Amino acid sequence: MSTLQWQKSSFSGEANSCVYVATADDGSIKLHESDDPDTIVTTTPEKLRAFILGVKAGEFDHFAEVRGEE
Repeated sequence: MSTLQWQKSSFSGEANSCVYVATADDGSIKLHESDDPDTIVTTTPEKLRAFILGVKAGEFDHFAEVRGEE
């Protein structure tokens, strides 16, 4: 098993809360946050693509809404 080559999201910039992505030898996609690097999410390229398209389409915007502001 090779060592994963983690790539930091360019959107993260110099912030402390960063998202990292790597491709494993088996083709799966691994994701983790800098705040909790031991928790790794594993998915497929197809599922990650569908998720990213959903984010771009605003399907998950309700999760980011600020509560208490009207």
